[in-house]
Amino acid sequence: MKINGNAIRPGYIIEHQGRLWRAVKIAHTQPGKGGAYLQAELKDIRSGTKLNERFRSSETVERVRLDQRSYQFLFVDGDDYTFMDNENYEQITLNIDFIGEDAAKFLQEGMTVNIESYEDSPIGVELPETVIMRIVEADAVVKGQTASSSFKPAIIENGVRVMVPPHVESGTRIVVNTADATYVERAKD
Repeated sequence: MKINGNAIRPGYIIEHQGRLWRAVKIAHTQPGKGGAYLQAELKDIRSGTKLNERFRSSETVERVRLDQRSYQFLFVDGDDYTFMDNENYEQITLNIDFIGEDAAKFLQEGMTVNIESYEDSPIGVELPETVIMRIVEADAVVKGQTASSSFKPAIIENGVRVMVPPHVESGTRIVVNTADATYVERAKD
C-alpha cells in the first residue's frame, strides 16, 4: 500500500531500498528555506542496522502489512526454540539469535506469543506484555529506607535481575514487564 513520505508513523513497516524497515522515531521538520520533510530513523527488520532518511511529502513509500499468527511455545533444544501454530498445529523452530536473548529468557512452556511474518517468512516474535515469575533471591531491606521511593535488587527464576519494592521477599510471585524487565506488581494468586 503506497503512502506519502510524510504519513510515516513510529511502528510502521516500510519497504525502502529493497529492504524492510521499521520506523523507530520520526520528526517533522520545516526549515526556513525549502520544503518541509519528515526525518525518520529506520531499523532494518532482519539485520537490525539503523538508517536516518528524509522523506518529502511528494515522495511515496510502500507500507508493508505483516501477517500475525498466534503460536504456542513448546520447548527449547539447545539454541532452537520450537513453537506450534494454534490454528493448524504446524511447528516452526526459531534460533535464539532471531528471538533475542532478552526475550528468550521470558519464554515459558505453553506461553502464547505472536509471530510476525512477511511472505511466509518469520521476521519477529512478540511476547505477552507481562509474565508472572517467582523471586528466587532478594536482598534484605536496609533500615531507614522509605518505602515510597526505594527499591532493592532481586533475581527472578529465569536469572534476570529486577528492582522490587522493599516489602517483596524471596519466594513471592510478581508480574514483570517483558519489554524492559521491570517490576509491575505482586501477582494476584
